[in-house]
Amino acid sequence: MLTGDRPTGNLHIGHYFGSLVNRVRLQDAGVETLVLIADYQVITDRDGTGPVQERALSLVADYLAVGIDPEKTVIFNHSMVPALNQLLLPFLSLVTDSELRRNPTVKAELEASGDRALSGLLLTYPVHQAADILFCKANLVPVGKDQLPHLEQTRVVARRFDERYGRVNPERPVFPQAEALLSKASSVLGMDGHKMSKSRGNTIDIGMDADTTAKRIKKAVTDLDRHITYDPANRPEVSNLVLLAALTTGQAPEAIAAEIGDGGAGTLKKLVTESVNEYFAPIRARRSELAADPGYLLNVLRDGNKTANEIADATLDEVRLAMGMTF
Repeated sequence: MLTGDRPTGNLHIGHYFGSLVNRVRLQDAGVETLVLIADYQVITDRDGTGPVQERALSLVADYLAVGIDPEKTVIFNHSMVPALNQLLLPFLSLVTDSELRRNPTVKAELEASGDRALSGLLLTYPVHQAADILFCKANLVPVGKDQLPHLEQTRVVARRFDERYGRVNPERPVFPQAEALLSKASSVLGMDGHKMSKSRGNTIDIGMDADTTAKRIKKAVTDLDRHITYDPANRPEVSNLVLLAALTTGQAPEAIAAEIGDGGAGTLKKLVTESVNEYFAPIRARRSELAADPGYLLNVLRDGNKTANEIADATLDEVRLAMGMTF
């Protein structure tokens, strides 16, 4: 299984409930897992890298604090695995300009760019993702429904490579057809009722202190109806807070709503604040310890990079052999 994150800011509780919990669960179930810190993807839509090392180490601290085990999971970053990125060259020969421009992420960025030119890296972003997945021959990729076109592009690249360049082993293609693992996790909204996003400033970060968490929740958007119900379709903001309380207490959201009843938004926010802070207290304590030792975090990443390089080099050797490029 391959999954990962861009180092563009702190991970938040939306990431935790939407993805990180499942990563830990699959890791502990014995699934061979690789987690990518996609540092090269930072510059697909930005003019610089920003404090990329600091943010990468912050991701590592988040991963380890929530239970990702570097003895079981390979944590690595793009820029330190040359053979992974070299796969872009043959892969780019297998796709067309029009296919790339039809990709939803590229298309949305192009439409939103105005007069800004589309960078070559952003245009080829779907192929870079294919290289991420295929360098380790991942056959399982956790994605949301909006990312299914990216995975389909990866499957197309794998299939076309087999058709054009053939196989090293006649019994199997060089690359597998990766399958999507669609998350059934609950989607947590931001405190403004929109998607929880680092860029919107509406998050509760995994490593956020208890007081800042309380202030964010106190400002959370609700509605004018004092009676609390769990109705995501018609009352998304209130229901989001109810869901947060449910996820952090282990109760059903309907039961949480019924218990609060006419207690209003104030009672709901008080419960959410207490439950979120209590749930994340041990994770935050562990994260604080990890963040205080950047040397250890760097060593975890360097060990993961070493393993990822061994995997990528072996795959690139197989690709060269299939292409007849062994000199």
